[in-house]
Amino acid sequence: MAPHQPRAGSRRLAVVAAAVAASAALASGTGFAASDPVHPSTTAAAVRPATPRSAISESAIPKSAIPESATPWSAARTPGPRQAGKGVPAFGAYLDYGALGVDRIAGFSNWLGGAEVRVGHTYLPGDMWSNIEGDVGFLGAWADWRRQKSDRIFVLNVPMLEHNEAGFPDEQVRQLLRLGAAGQFDHHFRALAERLVALKVPDTVIVLGWEMNGTTYTHRCAPDPEAWKQYWNRIVTTMRSVPGQRFRFDFTPSRGRDAVPWTQCYPGDATVDIVGMDSYDQPSGLSFDEQVKEPYGLQEQVDFARAHGKSVSYPEWGLFRNGDNAAYMRGMLAWMDEHRPVYNTLTDYCPHGVWLCSGNPTSSAAYRALLASPTAQTTPTGPTTPTTPATPTRPTVPTAPPAELPAPEPGAGCVPLELGDWIEHWIGGKICTRIGGLPRT
Repeated sequence: MAPHQPRAGSRRLAVVAAAVAASAALASGTGFAASDPVHPSTTAAAVRPATPRSAISESAIPKSAIPESATPWSAARTPGPRQAGKGVPAFGAYLDYGALGVDRIAGFSNWLGGAEVRVGHTYLPGDMWSNIEGDVGFLGAWADWRRQKSDRIFVLNVPMLEHNEAGFPDEQVRQLLRLGAAGQFDHHFRALAERLVALKVPDTVIVLGWEMNGTTYTHRCAPDPEAWKQYWNRIVTTMRSVPGQRFRFDFTPSRGRDAVPWTQCYPGDATVDIVGMDSYDQPSGLSFDEQVKEPYGLQEQVDFARAHGKSVSYPEWGLFRNGDNAAYMRGMLAWMDEHRPVYNTLTDYCPHGVWLCSGNPTSSAAYRALLASPTAQTTPTGPTTPTTPATPTRPTVPTAPPAELPAPEPGAGCVPLELGDWIEHWIGGKICTRIGGLPRT
């Protein structure tokens, strides 16, 4: 997901402190603060999901390169409130990695006046192969949620390589991609496919090797696009060989050119079911209409998908470098209204979100006005977080439209550790040491 500070061409390191905090907290049976999107694995480093970089740097897009139109796209197509009985494209939000994210879906729906949230979205950690194979304890809650209704969609981001945020140099990435293309890692993806089928979620949407056109991930494409495409095809072929599977594979670059044009990484129509795009409100000063028209932007995505006979999706989208931007929110929702993606999932933590983040009130109101159930209250209220009770390990889901999101506080008997703003941002809050026990967040 999106980085906290602008960085030109840099890679985000895996957050080691988050792994220590997550493992210790889970070992002690303690719940996480409601704003901490931490993966619940106790066996490996817990890393945050996707980190889309700015698709193009702040100054890289000359205004002359963006076509002018008499009527801006978003102004001409801003949607109105939903009408009863009118179809809404399947939507959801990224709310946390594991069971906490599942719990929050009901609260998110309540905030939208009972609107049906049909999409659940999470990420496999890319720290080690054993986690990419899919831990049953992690996937089980998502599988249970998916099976409760036949029209729900479970979306799972799957890294193509372990140590996926380790900052490997291009030469090492090139070697790993070629090993993958030769079949070195097939057994890991076969194990994942067998696990998903065994959990009775054989129709999972697999967002494989997301944001491959950037520089953040080890599974990036630029060091060897041909090897990357061969490796993608090998993974898909391996997973489709498992009896009972009905997976759909989603090819999802970041919006814009980034390190390499994403069209150069497209592995072919035979192994791609959906052409997705991760699209945040960035760079600074770029309007939504310019995001549509920029090279390798939203318009090019839908045109490319149409030419290849594919549907579109938006696995990650949300606010970012332009702050609380209701015009972006309305524009993106209108875009999806028109182009009917298979699904979309908003990234719902600060600075991107509208429910678990209190810093975007006008965007929050716009999102809620356009997606809330027709029976919902007409005056939007600010978001709040589900409250965390003292004893249970999962937070209570709010039952009424939220008010203000409180800042997480250290628990009783917990001495906070001062790690600095940067580390605390990436791990989702402070780490503190509990007197007489293990560390917790």
